[in-house]
Amino acid sequence: MKITTKGQVTIPQSIREELGLLPHTEVEFEVRGDEVVLFRMDSRRRGRRIVERLRGRGDVPMTTDEIMALTRSE
Repeated sequence: MKITTKGQVTIPQSIREELGLLPHTEVEFEVRGDEVVLFRMDSRRRGRRIVERLRGRGDVPMTTDEIMALTRSE
């Protein structure tokens, strides 16, 4: 199996059928050492990964309590 010039690869039909990967199924990839693992997208897992990626990236010099006070004020 080869990767195309567009970075695409075809998942064999037998694997798609076994795992229920239908057209338009969302998937995600995870790098484990020198391997790449494909997962069917789970919205809960996706949300957790987004939060993990964003954690610690805020650059606002305010505390969480200060931000919450702003969102709750009239």
